[in-house]
Amino acid sequence: MLRQQEHVLGWRVAPPDPDDIGARMPQTSILVIEDESLIRMSIADELRDVGFVVLEAVNAEEALRLLSKERLIRAIFTDIELHGELDGLNLARMVKERWPLIEIIITSGNRNVAANEMPERSLFFPKPYAPSAIIDALKRITG
Repeated sequence: MLRQQEHVLGWRVAPPDPDDIGARMPQTSILVIEDESLIRMSIADELRDVGFVVLEAVNAEEALRLLSKERLIRAIFTDIELHGELDGLNLARMVKERWPLIEIIITSGNRNVAANEMPERSLFFPKPYAPSAIIDALKRITG
């Protein structure tokens, strides 16, 4: 069928250039955990725009399910205040225990978090945050 379309329409489909595909294909998967849908969608779109593969979860339980299935997640970006049994800090601790190589960024608009309250190597950004600051941090910790 494709050959007929090529002949009739007068165009030819070139095979993809493997080098070009590698340059365009995102290499790093990020899991965004945020129960406020507009905030979650906004930061997820910003991350996708710069080439990250982004998965989204509305609470810690959904995040844990995704982490169990998706082996390519390199970092999580989680709000502290989440609906459900676990908050973002407890989620971060569980992630660091189960998947120690996953990097963690935590955010909150209601409280500041000291380094000793977070898992080792975690970062904290208060809300409102600049998306560019989150992007830069994710590039640095996953690069």
